[in-house]
Amino acid sequence: MKTLTPEKIAAVTGGALLGGDNVPRREISFITTDSRLSGPDCLFAAIRGERADGHDFIPDVMRKGALCALCTRPAEGCLCVVVPSVEEALQKLAAYWRGLFDIPVVGIVGSVGKTTAKEMTAAVLSQRFNTLKTEGNFNNELGVPLTLFRLREEHEAAVVEMGISDFGEMTRLAQMVRPTACLMTVIGCCHLEKLGSLEGVLRAKSEVFPLMPEGSIAVLNGDDALLRACDPGIRKVTYGLTDGCAVRAENVEVRGFDGTDLDVVSGDTRFRVSVHAYGAHIVTAALGAAAAGLSLGLSPEEVTRGLASYRQGVGRSNVIDTGYITIIDDCYNANPNSVSNALISLSALPGRRVAILGDMLELGHEEKELHRDIGLLSARLGIDSLICCGRLAEHIYKGHIAAGESLEGWHFPMKDALYSVLPSLIKKGDTVLVKASHGEHFEEIVEELRALR
Repeated sequence: MKTLTPEKIAAVTGGALLGGDNVPRREISFITTDSRLSGPDCLFAAIRGERADGHDFIPDVMRKGALCALCTRPAEGCLCVVVPSVEEALQKLAAYWRGLFDIPVVGIVGSVGKTTAKEMTAAVLSQRFNTLKTEGNFNNELGVPLTLFRLREEHEAAVVEMGISDFGEMTRLAQMVRPTACLMTVIGCCHLEKLGSLEGVLRAKSEVFPLMPEGSIAVLNGDDALLRACDPGIRKVTYGLTDGCAVRAENVEVRGFDGTDLDVVSGDTRFRVSVHAYGAHIVTAALGAAAAGLSLGLSPEEVTRGLASYRQGVGRSNVIDTGYITIIDDCYNANPNSVSNALISLSALPGRRVAILGDMLELGHEEKELHRDIGLLSARLGIDSLICCGRLAEHIYKGHIAAGESLEGWHFPMKDALYSVLPSLIKKGDTVLVKASHGEHFEEIVEELRALR
């Protein structure tokens, strides 16, 4: 039986158990950092954030039935495990808890497409195993522990998304997750402010490999030159469209919004799969999930059923038919790789195609050139109308119009200025892509588009 008690929490974290002479022998029911989600017998981790300090809510969560608090300073009359750093204590606890489970754990790593890969891989593994997966954006040094704490006796596998922005972060994530398989999607222009270059991105993400258990598997995108050349030091399985990939696609049939069909080929094995999702990236994503599943011993039939069950989430190439226009809501996040894929997907569709693009953040000293390159690509692909919104997005616009005077392009520094003229820029029957970094909140533009008639 896998349990956590206040005494065990103190022992694992090296913390001091304070605030009660008669420590209850009950077990922790769950762990939360959000006082609003606290409940009976939970462990409340008091995180000090930019807007609020969790320590201020310890008495309140105790009144709601919390068993104890993990904190850096005790609250009077409350059972607390006091540690120097709550974040580091959570990571120690997560590593301990993960170590209690002898199950396949797939770590999802990469600059682009992690969430799609996570969802597809979980859909595949779920055909055989009771599979835990990362929910939402819980993929960082705080979210990963909370994901791991959701592991229960009934789980037979886990798929954990692992997101980083700096060197050293992947090491700390991998010490907790200890993945038995690592699916790496692509090495792209992401977080270059800290990582410096594509080689730096690869080096930071490759911190996972030395911390994987003996006998682990690296499932790498063979279409990515850096990953194709990468030596992870463990068994390597490549997937992609490039010759020589261990798992590859043949007879690809793209059906637009209706999805994509393809043959998955692995050695002498060949089977047809259908993925009910839109986008140029779907083939590669499906191959990655198939490669992970096959490497973990799943049958072609299980992989086929899993990929067929996959559905795209809100904000990730989600197609919305309003009756007036078709919106491609892809505004969850953006970097040069994902925006390029989104434009390529849009260009393959019939009718008038409009792209509303915003700033791509954390690109370092090459940010202007990388935005301009997106504008040039939009022009080459023949996107009918490009609408750019934001400070950096001006360089997308400049790249677009530099390719030809006859091209239709617009730039708005602020969303409010765009909203005032949006009805005149969008025509009935248009297909409209919306994409920008998450911090730009382009979901607001999606709502404006929904209202057009």
